[in-house]
Amino acid sequence: MFLSPFPVKDANAANGNKNLGDLPEWDLSDLYTAPDASELSDDLTWLETECATFAIDYEGKLAELSADNMLTCVVRNEKISTTAGRIMSYAALRYYQMTTDGERTKFLSDCQEKITAFTTPLVFFSLELNRLEDDHIEGLLTQNADLARYRRVFERMRAMKPHQLSDELEKFVHDLGAVGDAWEKLFDETIAGLSFEVDGEEKNIEGTLDFLTGHDRDKREAAARELARVFALNIKIFARAHNTLAKEKEIVDRWRNMPSAQAGRHLSNDVEPEVVEALRNAVVNAYPKLSHRYYELKRKWLGLERLQVWDRNAPLPMESERIVNWSEAKDTVMEAYGEFDPRMADLAEPFFSKGWIDAGVKPGKAPGAFAHPTVTTVHPYVMLNYLGKPRDVMTLAHELGHGVHQVLAAGQGEMLSSTPLTLAETASVFGEMLTFQKMLDSAKCKKERKVLLAGKVEDMINTVVRQIAFYDFECKLHEARTKGELTPDDINAIWMSVQGESLGPAFEFMDGYETFWAYIPHFVHSPFYVYAYAFGDGLVNALYAIYKNNSSGFESKYFDMLKAGGSMHHKDLLSPFGLDASDPNFWDQGLSMISIMIDELEALED
Repeated sequence: MFLSPFPVKDANAANGNKNLGDLPEWDLSDLYTAPDASELSDDLTWLETECATFAIDYEGKLAELSADNMLTCVVRNEKISTTAGRIMSYAALRYYQMTTDGERTKFLSDCQEKITAFTTPLVFFSLELNRLEDDHIEGLLTQNADLARYRRVFERMRAMKPHQLSDELEKFVHDLGAVGDAWEKLFDETIAGLSFEVDGEEKNIEGTLDFLTGHDRDKREAAARELARVFALNIKIFARAHNTLAKEKEIVDRWRNMPSAQAGRHLSNDVEPEVVEALRNAVVNAYPKLSHRYYELKRKWLGLERLQVWDRNAPLPMESERIVNWSEAKDTVMEAYGEFDPRMADLAEPFFSKGWIDAGVKPGKAPGAFAHPTVTTVHPYVMLNYLGKPRDVMTLAHELGHGVHQVLAAGQGEMLSSTPLTLAETASVFGEMLTFQKMLDSAKCKKERKVLLAGKVEDMINTVVRQIAFYDFECKLHEARTKGELTPDDINAIWMSVQGESLGPAFEFMDGYETFWAYIPHFVHSPFYVYAYAFGDGLVNALYAIYKNNSSGFESKYFDMLKAGGSMHHKDLLSPFGLDASDPNFWDQGLSMISIMIDELEALED
């Protein structure tokens, strides 16, 4: 039996609400039973030996391998990735449960350093493979069908060929990653350790951000000002982390001859820069008919002359403060999944029954929500900070969608299961849409429908408009960093340069809001990740329109797309649905769904 250090009743007490029900916690024993488990020690020993042996067996010899021997080489490399991934998944998930615990932090750091050291001899593999001629690779793939299954692995690896360094420099960059990891941990520990006091209540960042979605406007304002006060006290740390990581990235990108700071992300996402630029331009051009129009409606609903930042995610005046307990949230999502296809509910069920979800807000726990795929030989884990808000139900639907996607893609194996970020949000956003439509169809009156529609529009604006504004912020920040050190005021100014443009004239911004870039983890952990959210939302809007038009065999095509994982390019994945993300009109079609919902909200005003 898994014994959690956080009893359920304590988790609910930390939430400030005792009516959420029994919130589940992770059982990590499917990875390892304990940090000192013999299985983990054995895997570390095997990994060290196998990495060294692999290098002895193959370094300098890839050009001589037959197709059969190349397959053996690839399979061995895949097993190394699986074992290393299992160890790091366990260490990371334990850490995320309590980021302020010194033992967990040390264990994660020790695992990272060991695995970095063990795997450094493997750096030769992709470099040497990329030195082989295209005809040679094609010949090997033609000779062995099992090897040909890894075609997309080779293609994506060889996309980096123009940007790879010498073997010695690549090993140096590999080892240098531990320094960047340390800055990321500093950010995580700083954020998790922040304490905020709002109306006499002491909260962590999750609890304080939650006040911004409450009915009490005075408390929303107090929370926003307290966030600004605490961020200001720590702004030098956050600015230092951003400066250091952006500079490190600029140096590596310069040596790799990357054409832009974003180029590496586009390559890892297996997406063409012009597709991302078309998405970005479509969203920015749509600001007036999306966010500007919606927030003007919201300003009227709230009876305000101008919206303040603490009003952005405020509930509507007619919206109830009802808390959704965990059981109801689970039933809502599972019914929505099951009505789409019973197979989807079957895939989701173990997350609830087998300890694959950690839901409660707890001291020191990492903020936010995610689905961690771990490795294909185990299963994903979902982390939430569940507070019982209706939007928390949508977050559950979102992360569970990721989990279902990861389970389905696991059949591809470790090297082909990982979906590029641009497509990784597909199942999550689709799961949200299914859940939203079920709730909308069940609306009992005009008021309830209006509240649901407004909530969905806000979520979509947060997913599309806000994330593209984040992307523009990152583009400007990394460009500015190439010209020299950025002061906190410099970064603040860049942040504000995109906020007014994206949110529109209904807003005015309090003093202190300029520091709110400081707590966004994606900027630190995954530069330029954020456009994937907008990509996924636009894609899902198009997919959902096809589904609602009763497209024949949609469910089977959808499952086939999720099962493909990273084995296919986005053009090939979307082709069965008649969709093409490289078509400039594609993004306008997706954005039109948000605009149509705002049309209905305007009509409900009559």
